[in-house]
Amino acid sequence: MSSKRYPEEFKIEAVKQVVDRGHSVSSVATRLDITTHSLYAWIKKYGPDSSTNKEQLDAQAGIRRLQKELKRVTDERDIFKKSRGVLRKAVRLRYAFIRDNSCCWPDRLLCRVLNVHPSGFYTWLQQPHSLRLQADLRLTGQIKQFWLESGCVYGYRSPRARKGEASIVIPHRLLRQFNPEAPDERWVTDITYIRTHEGWLYLTVVVDLFSRKVIGWSMQSRMTKDIVLNALLMAVWRRNPQKQVLVHSDQGSQYTSHEWQSFLKSHGLEGSMSRRGNCHDNAVAESFFQLLKRERIKKKIYGTREEARSDIFDYIEMFYNSKRRHGSSDQMPPTEYEKQYYQRLGSV
Repeated sequence: MSSKRYPEEFKIEAVKQVVDRGHSVSSVATRLDITTHSLYAWIKKYGPDSSTNKEQLDAQAGIRRLQKELKRVTDERDIFKKSRGVLRKAVRLRYAFIRDNSCCWPDRLLCRVLNVHPSGFYTWLQQPHSLRLQADLRLTGQIKQFWLESGCVYGYRSPRARKGEASIVIPHRLLRQFNPEAPDERWVTDITYIRTHEGWLYLTVVVDLFSRKVIGWSMQSRMTKDIVLNALLMAVWRRNPQKQVLVHSDQGSQYTSHEWQSFLKSHGLEGSMSRRGNCHDNAVAESFFQLLKRERIKKKIYGTREEARSDIFDYIEMFYNSKRRHGSSDQMPPTEYEKQYYQRLGSV
């Protein structure tokens, strides 16, 4: 059996547990089930004094500058496109356009693009509104709040496209059999989102049903095919299964893609999907997300995606896998439950 491999995302977050959170190398290595030699090597490569870290920081700073400039140009283009005709109209109509679109762009940016002074706009806002307008504003605020709480998924549903890539839906082979006899028989995977002041952070996990251990995860700012593939790749690297594993998901577009099916086939994995509208078919993955949000995230909003990423890594790898006890695993943490299984297997 080949040795375990870990993706760069995992290594960087492991180093942060020592560098940023102050945990000892030995304690982090023990909880993550890695050697201290490996962790020291990762610290040397990804720590604050490494050339790799400095290059990454410079690259990230450059990317942030480009993203900021691109957002400014894109916002101005979109405002001009949406405000066609408003520039030639009376100032009060431009003020109304700014008020109606302040949920999409900053007030001062709208004022600059529409060639009005912010102080004049704010003075106009203080004028009394009609009862009808006040009711409309309240309704708009409620709609926006519902949209945010839905993870930005509520809204207009476009008709089914007749062109494009066809989805691949496979049978529900798991059949809610959530308690296998051994590790690496059945895995489940799902996606959730975490709110930050920078925007949503999407999290994908892969859970081994035998111990309820999170064996793969990935966190990104966009919900693309890569996030589910990276999480499953981490699980394959960490577990190196010697027999076919059943991997169960819902029917999200990331899981019905050709890339997902190709990955399963090339790594000797068998797919399974929840039936449409049956969220209980993937109950264990949903249960993990509920625990994460109840025990760690609760109602807080992280300042940045990086802050959320670090805290979620701490929950998964430093607490949930190595410390949190589960009723389904004889009141043992997932890692300990698996160790005792292999010890019993070796004594037979």
